[in-house]
Amino acid sequence: MSPWFQRKRRKEKKPPWIVRLLRRRGVRLSRRAEYWLGWAETIVEVGVIFWLVITFVTVRMTVPTGSMNPTIAPGDSFFVDILTYHFRDPAPGRVIVFWQLEELRVTEVEPGSPAALAGIEPGDWITHVQYPTIGIGGEPVPAVRTANRRIEAAQGRELAFVVLREGIGHKQLAVSVPDGVKDLHGLGIKYRTRQERYVKRLIAVGGQTVQIVGGKVIVDGSPLTAVADRTYWTQGVGMQYGISPTLVPQGHYFVLGDNTMNSYDSRYWGFVPEEELIGAPFFRVWPLSRFGPINGYWWSGL
Repeated sequence: MSPWFQRKRRKEKKPPWIVRLLRRRGVRLSRRAEYWLGWAETIVEVGVIFWLVITFVTVRMTVPTGSMNPTIAPGDSFFVDILTYHFRDPAPGRVIVFWQLEELRVTEVEPGSPAALAGIEPGDWITHVQYPTIGIGGEPVPAVRTANRRIEAAQGRELAFVVLREGIGHKQLAVSVPDGVKDLHGLGIKYRTRQERYVKRLIAVGGQTVQIVGGKVIVDGSPLTAVADRTYWTQGVGMQYGISPTLVPQGHYFVLGDNTMNSYDSRYWGFVPEEELIGAPFFRVWPLSRFGPINGYWWSGL
């Protein structure tokens, strides 16, 4: 077959869609204008693809603290896989990312409501990152949904609140939960929250029993291999979970930081609801000296 015949059969490349649209509307463009419109179309397409990936497949984050040293250091930047755990459950030993409630503060209390009758006031803290000893039902509140679940479970009886009040400190209150009330709003409480993305290592899931014995993590009676080389501190002020045998509630996770002496984790505030799970770190992009896959992805270490 002759070269001339090959060139004739070669399909012509279609002009960019924006150019085709303008031509249909009778707009005449120079070759230079069509060239730059083609580049603009490519940039837009790449931008849309990037937005879709960042929104529905991954998220990029940076760790500001040293709670996961040496696995993830302060300032490390990495991508989080937010798709995988829609299809399978995370396995103990892997690092996960989740939403953690750091602040829940009362902004308004409805007059005559159960909260008002119990003495809850605007400005009271129900959750504060520096005070894990406050909370609802005798336990800290790591998520708004945790608070609401405790309220729903307490319908028809009193529920203990320990709040932090400026100028006074800890204040113990008892709120009568009417039948049918399922959340903070039902008690007459309006509030504001602040959440942060936390990075910790998953230790145990719902239904498993976890305990730290002699600094080692024991899950269902056996040492957890993924953290066998680490020694976990159990003498910190406010530590209350995993110090003795602790059953993880169904639908929740027990997590610990790799920096075993300096991590604000499940030892203090309890359990992460499954609904707060974001995903798993899978690729570190900074610093360049540690660029590459992490957390067991593509044969990387845990």
